[in-house]
Amino acid sequence: MPALKSLSVKNLLIDIGNSSHCKLAVSDGSSILSVRRLARAELINAVKEENVREDVDVICVSSVAADDPALEAGLTASCRRLIMLGPSTPMPLEIEYDTPRTLGADRIAAALGAAELFPGEDCLIFDFGTAVTVDFVSSDGRFMGGNISPGLVMRLNAVHEHTGRLPLVEPADPVREYGRSTSEAISNGAVLGIMFEVGKYIENNPHCRIIFTGGDSLFFAKKLKSPIFVTFNLVLKGLFKIAQLNNV
Repeated sequence: MPALKSLSVKNLLIDIGNSSHCKLAVSDGSSILSVRRLARAELINAVKEENVREDVDVICVSSVAADDPALEAGLTASCRRLIMLGPSTPMPLEIEYDTPRTLGADRIAAALGAAELFPGEDCLIFDFGTAVTVDFVSSDGRFMGGNISPGLVMRLNAVHEHTGRLPLVEPADPVREYGRSTSEAISNGAVLGIMFEVGKYIENNPHCRIIFTGGDSLFFAKKLKSPIFVTFNLVLKGLFKIAQLNNV
């Protein structure tokens, strides 16, 4: 009977980051069936369409955007239960963080996703997005903390915006260690800076499972000579687990 019941479950998983887009995934309670990227402005209509096709049980949301009461009200009206992920959400992960209220929902979800993918292993999670975050999850399921630094595009923008003459450049694969033009020097500084930063974390934690996620994860995984597990939907994997546990 539980297996039959799980087939009738329809959960929606929503990952809202710092950009104008978000991810919407559909789950049947036993797996993630589909994932799509859409503009945040289109989210409510997309959720309503899913609810019209079949009643939605749980909507589980990871959001690092500013509070949006209208969005939350629209989501609440489209499901049996809305879960806005936070440190107080029931989950099989212990948060060892001095300021849990300031911990981003995306970092919590990614940590939970890592613990589900690699149970019993120490995991080091790198999320290459607007910011680069590195988080440590212990083998016994504890979020031990992490660090945050500017992401690739943020670094390039900052060099341009906080100087008088340095241009805004696109990131490029470094062809040599030292740039021979200003544009190449800026790109190299941003790309190699992140590579050296991440490489040192990996070097200092040889016992850890290394996980890359986020928009620039594959770009950097190809450049670092280490065993790396790459997934673009780690946050959604964590949300899937939360929805599964809270669909009561």
